[in-house]
Amino acid sequence: MNDLTADLLARIKNGIERKRETVLVPKTKMNIEILKVLEMEKMISGYSESEEGISVGLMYDDKEPVISSLKRVSKPGQRIYIASKDIIPVMNGRGISIISTSKGLMSGAMAKSKKLGGELICEVW
Repeated sequence: MNDLTADLLARIKNGIERKRETVLVPKTKMNIEILKVLEMEKMISGYSESEEGISVGLMYDDKEPVISSLKRVSKPGQRIYIASKDIIPVMNGRGISIISTSKGLMSGAMAKSKKLGGELICEVW
C-alpha cells in the first residue's frame, strides 16, 4: 500500500456506505492530522488510537451520514499545490478542503484566513 491517505478516505467512505458506527484505519501521522481536521470541522464524532490502528467514529444526522463523499486531490504521482488566493469553497461551503501548509494540516477556510497555501490533500462533503 503506497497511498495510505487514499486508503483512509476509502475506508471511511466504505464504512459510511455500510452504515457502520466506527471504522478501523491505519495509524500514520498524516491520518491522525487529517482526522483532527475532520473532528474539528464536525465531520466525524471522534477517533481513538490503539495497537491495531485508529478507530474513527462516523457521524449520522437522522440516519443520513454527515459525510457524503470524499475525494483525494493530490496523489503521489501528481501533487497539486494551491495558493491562498486560489482556495475556493467546496460545494458552496457545505464541504471542506484539507490543505497541508507550512503550519500543518488545516481546512481550506482556515488556510485562506491565515493567507497560507500548500498541497491540496482532499475534499470532503
